[in-house]
Amino acid sequence: MSMERIISVLTSLGLSRSEAEVYIYTANRGPQKAEDLAKSLNFCKSTVYFCLKNLKNKQIVSKDNVTYSALPFEKALDLLIAREKKQANQLQERKKRLLAKKNKE
Repeated sequence: MSMERIISVLTSLGLSRSEAEVYIYTANRGPQKAEDLAKSLNFCKSTVYFCLKNLKNKQIVSKDNVTYSALPFEKALDLLIAREKKQANQLQERKKRLLAKKNKE
């Protein structure tokens, strides 16, 4: 699978392009320091730290002292898909409540 295709899949699951690139690089290269990621990806440090924070919040990257590690691709996809399903279910519930409220009027 091409890198662009992988990035496309990850962005369709809620990652920004920068987050996808940081995730892929870390997943392929193993644990990384933020400074090394910034240098390798030619991103400014603040962008990398922002991406790592978001990826950590999405639980597909973890931090150990000063290095960041990525979950294996399959597990990361499973987590991102589960997150999207949860959001879709929440939207369905909102729709039901809105329609029920509207029908009472």
